[in-house]
Amino acid sequence: MGTRNTSAPLRAQSAAADNQSRTRRHGGGITHDNTRHTTRFVVIGNHLVQHKELSLLAIGLGCHLQSLPTGAGADIKTLAARFPEGPTRIAAALRELEAHGYLRRERHRTTTGRIVTRTVSCNQPGASRREPADTGCPPAKRTPPPPRRTGHKALPAVPQPSHKAPALLQAALDLLADLRRRDPRLLLSATDTAHLAPGVAAWLERDVTPAAVRHALTTGLPDEPLRRPAALLAHRLTDRLPPPPPFRPPSISVPPRQPLQNCEGCDRGFRAPETEDRCRDCRKVAAPA
Repeated sequence: MGTRNTSAPLRAQSAAADNQSRTRRHGGGITHDNTRHTTRFVVIGNHLVQHKELSLLAIGLGCHLQSLPTGAGADIKTLAARFPEGPTRIAAALRELEAHGYLRRERHRTTTGRIVTRTVSCNQPGASRREPADTGCPPAKRTPPPPRRTGHKALPAVPQPSHKAPALLQAALDLLADLRRRDPRLLLSATDTAHLAPGVAAWLERDVTPAAVRHALTTGLPDEPLRRPAALLAHRLTDRLPPPPPFRPPSISVPPRQPLQNCEGCDRGFRAPETEDRCRDCRKVAAPA
């Protein structure tokens, strides 16, 4: 009774272990023929290649992204040209990686003012911030994108014309809409244009030509990207407002002199239209009669 059957399996052995032991006992399962890499290799964590929630396409795409050199193309169009999967499947796999922290996309503004998207591949989501920036990424938060910023600081006030004639305001709107042809950074929204139009109208009202207004608004702009072009234009419209033109009083018109003629009543000379044949005194005497 005290002899143990050492060939009997333990009852506490898990089902998964049972399956593995049976697989090994029947000669199935995977084996590895490994050779140590010395060049052209990348270290991939098992947390990615054995991830339980990522699809196989997302896992493979994550491994591919981690193997790319810095600066290589990683947008959907480039990846779709590289692999047989279409843009829709690749975009879905990128969203999976982003949701689990293996990928993040950052928007950056270049020196020319253009907005570009930078893809960052993270090999250890949730790694400590104290590690180098290329060894890990913070875990992705499943939160909705932040709402668009609507509480921008109000634009500075602009000069107002004395008379807001429709034709004058339309000329100001056309001038502002044309500024982007001079400098692409001066692309204004409809709201900004409506705010700035009275200021431009105030310049035009002061006998300033449209060409002079464009020159004042577009000359000497800074080389760096313009964060708030409308605010810069509002400042220039106020700071560089020219004085009003000098007052020109209307000329006093002098009535023409009437011809000189002799009165038919007293033969006195007087000036009057040719239709009058008597002087004023003779007309008064003849009036009662």
